[in-house]
Amino acid sequence: MPEVHHSGGLRTAALTALAMLAFAANSLLCRIALAHGAIDAASFAGVRMLSGALMLGVVLRLSLGAGSVRAALRAADGVAVAMLLAYVVFFTAAYLALAAGTGALILFGAVQVTMLAAGLRAGESFSAPAWLGFALAIAGLAYLVSPGVSAPPFMAAASMAMAGVAWGVYSLRGRKGSDALPSTAANFALAAPLTVLLGLPFAAQAHASPQGIALAAVSGAITSGLGYVVWYAALRGLSAMRAATVQLSVPLIAAVGGVAFLAEPVTARLAGASVAILGGIAMVLAAKSRRAHAALNPGRASSSPRRTGR
Repeated sequence: MPEVHHSGGLRTAALTALAMLAFAANSLLCRIALAHGAIDAASFAGVRMLSGALMLGVVLRLSLGAGSVRAALRAADGVAVAMLLAYVVFFTAAYLALAAGTGALILFGAVQVTMLAAGLRAGESFSAPAWLGFALAIAGLAYLVSPGVSAPPFMAAASMAMAGVAWGVYSLRGRKGSDALPSTAANFALAAPLTVLLGLPFAAQAHASPQGIALAAVSGAITSGLGYVVWYAALRGLSAMRAATVQLSVPLIAAVGGVAFLAEPVTARLAGASVAILGGIAMVLAAKSRRAHAALNPGRASSSPRRTGR
């Protein structure tokens, strides 16, 4: 029995690591393709979504049978489809000008702040350390995009922030579903043609080399489509708190990749903002974890004063 548990733990750790690498790779693939002019933004978004929809459709059919795709499409969430569409459009537009690490940090920060704000709106209470961490994360985002010599282009940063808000709302909608794979496959299948339609007004500027198409297809089919499948498999062995915490690694992986593959500099502003945003979110998650632990172990919490007073 211990061997099974150990094996399961290793499997979860491996799946989690692969998923985080895939999510960070989405930023790198998009930035590499657009920075080098291998493909235009509209074509990248269209190819990414179409290849992702195709991959997820194949996985869904192999997993659940031929009728699963039609059933998933009938149960699709219109709001989730709209949020997925907004995410991919704003994400791609932002990487016309943002460095990979900076974009991933803004995206991740906006996603987490959106989800934490939704929790507050739903009546979730924050402790003082959690409020401090929440404020620190917002301050870090504000500092990262504030005017200055090393500030990222404002419109690109705002576009990535919008992508983060859209993905945050999309993630919140996904929590309500009972099975993530069918709903994600349906959302991609419906959002993909809409992404292509939105790109039609920019057809005159369209261009794509084989390398650009390949980068977009890998981003859609592998690091998005299969990346989400791997992440859903990893989630079976992760608590909600651990799943949220492990995603702190994504902007850091993207920043390292940006240095390695794109020779992007790590500025003092990016480093300081990373500490504030990721540290602030970690403070919120730690505070929520302590509160959840105390709620599950009320007897231990109430007995601790008597032990310390001896």
